[in-house]
Amino acid sequence: MVNRVRVFRGEELESEHVVHAVVAGLPGGAMAVGDPGLVTYWRSAMKPFQVVPLVRDGGAAAADFGQAELALACASHGGTDRHVDLARGMLDRLGLDESALACGPHKPYDREAADALVREGRVPSRLHNNCSGKHSGILALCQQHGWDSAGYQEYDHPAQRRVRSSMAEWVDSDPESWFWAPDGCGVPTPKLALAEMARAFSRLMLSAKQDEAAGTVVEAMTDRPLLTSAQGRVPLTIMQATGGRLLAKEGAEGVLCVAATDDSWGLALKIMDGSLRGTGPAAVEFLCALDLLRPDETERLSGLRAPPLINTRGEAVGRLEAVLRPVPVGSG
Repeated sequence: MVNRVRVFRGEELESEHVVHAVVAGLPGGAMAVGDPGLVTYWRSAMKPFQVVPLVRDGGAAAADFGQAELALACASHGGTDRHVDLARGMLDRLGLDESALACGPHKPYDREAADALVREGRVPSRLHNNCSGKHSGILALCQQHGWDSAGYQEYDHPAQRRVRSSMAEWVDSDPESWFWAPDGCGVPTPKLALAEMARAFSRLMLSAKQDEAAGTVVEAMTDRPLLTSAQGRVPLTIMQATGGRLLAKEGAEGVLCVAATDDSWGLALKIMDGSLRGTGPAAVEFLCALDLLRPDETERLSGLRAPPLINTRGEAVGRLEAVLRPVPVGSG
């Protein structure tokens, strides 16, 4: 079977993750594995597009948010002290505290940060939520426009309407026609086709070269990858291995989007069973198959392309590998 991430224990197949993915914006048209028209929730992979209106409307400048704050606003961060302190500082600049955040607390994604909370007898706060930077950014957008921030996470709030109107810059369909549902942090996230997600990232990269708001967001993410992600996570590995040439953003339930700052393509990928462990092997294998990685990047990403399966003793007891068959799907 193709278009799978296969999981081997020893030399025997144990599990498989079904992959659907598309790369849009290629000179010869889009390429896909599986179904490029698969409709799924965009989840946190859409965060860069939620932050563009904050920059475009002047909210970031009014709040004195620099590159670090904008990177955190785009992040699914690890909840380290650095992340938490930065989110707290964003709220301080708005004259708010963490009670203003609509996201709930959860254990930090960063394992060392989570273990430290346990050792110190502390419980996670809303600032530890991986989306606390995004929520702080939305609060800044509300202040810029003079909107009441109460219920800022609700679909009909002016802040969410502004996000939807901004999304129309990057897609071909009407965001008002999409089905939206609350993400894990409470903010609405839409369902749309993988091909549309890929085109949106392709267009973001193209716009970043001329559009100040888009360029500012892309630069913040690629210059500050440690603020947008957490150690051991696929987006951080991709951005560090490519020196920021590639922007990568994951979403829950097996979603990953990648794009090149020096090219016009964008990738959107979904692992159907929702497992994040398959996103790295699938993305790197797909990019290698299309010759979209440089030789040195391919080498540095070899551990992500075919990562070992590690047991609790730290022993390699198997491996993951992607088996993909890219096919053309017309103009991208």
